[in-house]
Amino acid sequence: MNGLGGLNKSPNGVGIGVVQLQLPVTKTKADLTAQTARVVELVAKARRNQPGMDLVVFPEYALHGLSMDINPEIMCEMDGPEVAALREACIDNKIWGCFSIMELNPGGMPYNTGLIFSDTGELKLYYRKMHPWVPVEPWEPGDTGIPVCEGPNGSTLALIICHDGMFPEMARECAYKGAEIMIRTAGYTAPIRDSWRFTNQSNAFCNLMITANVCMSGSDGTFDSMGEGMICNFDGSVIAHGTTGRPDEIITAELRPDLVREARRHWGVENNIYQFGHRGYVAVKGGAGDCPYTYMTDLAAGQYRLPWEDEIVTTDGRDFGFPTPTRAYGEKEC
Repeated sequence: MNGLGGLNKSPNGVGIGVVQLQLPVTKTKADLTAQTARVVELVAKARRNQPGMDLVVFPEYALHGLSMDINPEIMCEMDGPEVAALREACIDNKIWGCFSIMELNPGGMPYNTGLIFSDTGELKLYYRKMHPWVPVEPWEPGDTGIPVCEGPNGSTLALIICHDGMFPEMARECAYKGAEIMIRTAGYTAPIRDSWRFTNQSNAFCNLMITANVCMSGSDGTFDSMGEGMICNFDGSVIAHGTTGRPDEIITAELRPDLVREARRHWGVENNIYQFGHRGYVAVKGGAGDCPYTYMTDLAAGQYRLPWEDEIVTTDGRDFGFPTPTRAYGEKEC
């Protein structure tokens, strides 16, 4: 059920629109300013498009484009004019907004940062991408963990970015921390289409969680992004899907976080987010709550190592024109 794309929103519903934003080309500060203005225009379009829309979501690289340019001139700062304009757009249009910036990081590579503002302009969620799409992306690995926040109409939101969604642990962490709606913003291009679709659905089903997902759309003359706005219900079914990839189309749906809460409490079979930590509770009281997964215990101990690790060919970004890094995670350049 999607309430005819949110046209018939119930008292418990959350109206969402995911914007298949036209892929921009951003080379200069003037380009960045112009693209920010374009996103602000589309926030207003979202509000006009549907009075019942509570949250509008823009894809990764909405301001920056896919050039991977780390020129400081086109990086954003949290107290800069771009973030101020996005915040003001939410206030002016009385709508929640999810946005993407490439954030200046003195002493390191820029962060790929996601922001959620409320309809009063309050910063509700700040997230730095945990898993840059290596070896293509140069961004600093995120250091904020995976936050969740209160969303519209009593919902609980989480945000992950693009490649993050290929790691089932990311969606599981969102759900474990209480997210009922997980947003996934992306700049993916067409070769990832099938992987995008089935991970969006599996992330939903495996965690009894709604996933709202969107990519950039159209061409910048080099890359062709695919749009693929895709909203999946907690049972893995697709509520809405932008299959045409039309640039700037807003894919809408009504989400029901109250039904997520109901399923998490009342499902027996396939309540996997609960059963993961209570294995075999029919046989043993409360189920087994141990951690039998070697990769988890090794990672926690700083000893994560694959059996074929010494044979892996690509372990840095040289194939994509980036120098081999010498700075360890957490260190800053002087």
